[in-house]
Amino acid sequence: MSQEIAVRWKLAEKIAEEAGALALDYYNKRDSLVIETKRDPQDVVSIADRNVEKLIREHVTKHFPEDGFLGEEFGLNEGSSGFTWVVDPIDGTSPFVNGMPNWCVSIAVLQDNDPVIGVIRAPCFDETYSSAKGYGASLNGKALMLDTTRTVQNGVTGIGSNNYVPPQSVARTIENLLELGGNFIRNGSGALMLAYVAAGRLVGYYEPYMHAWDCMAGFNLVREAGGYVHPFPVEGELLKKGNKVFAAAPGAVADLKKVAQLD
Repeated sequence: MSQEIAVRWKLAEKIAEEAGALALDYYNKRDSLVIETKRDPQDVVSIADRNVEKLIREHVTKHFPEDGFLGEEFGLNEGSSGFTWVVDPIDGTSPFVNGMPNWCVSIAVLQDNDPVIGVIRAPCFDETYSSAKGYGASLNGKALMLDTTRTVQNGVTGIGSNNYVPPQSVARTIENLLELGGNFIRNGSGALMLAYVAAGRLVGYYEPYMHAWDCMAGFNLVREAGGYVHPFPVEGELLKKGNKVFAAAPGAVADLKKVAQLD
């Protein structure tokens, strides 16, 4: 591992721990939060999201001022180092504000458009998922490696949805999955469900439209645990746009591509 990646990986883990603690403090006081809507009543944000992102940005700027930074709440600051941090301060804001534990802090680092670091902190479960390109993935320090015998038929698939895509499309995906003998869950956090794929809890995850801050950390985790990740373009302005997200354990890739109607 290059020293450049190693020091950023260590920092990402440290920041995720601190950001997770701040987010958890807000979560425990959520009755006093002012909740705002963005695109629609299901797309919500609070001061917790903004302040957690500010904390992460401040740490990155302090240690690596030449790195780029893309966060869900405050957008993209381009850098000059070839490294870009891609962050969702609280993925799963809807579960967060409604008192459900299915939310997380998601931190990825891209090097020349390739995710080389992925750290996801789930404070309510005291779980830290961490990975770096070529050095594997872990959950609370325990190495993760996917079981090749897990399939659509003997596992559970995560399915995501939002109003960027028509309801009929999501319904068709679920119908395809059920017809193949599979089953599904949706817990409200795409980043956390990608982490669950890396941990072997889910055999795959599909969402027709997500942004880079939702999935880059999870992509690195799944890849380093031995899973498959469908290409997600992030070059230039594409980094700020959404795309299909698909990740799966080895034994579920072929069936789930049929489910998601991917080539």
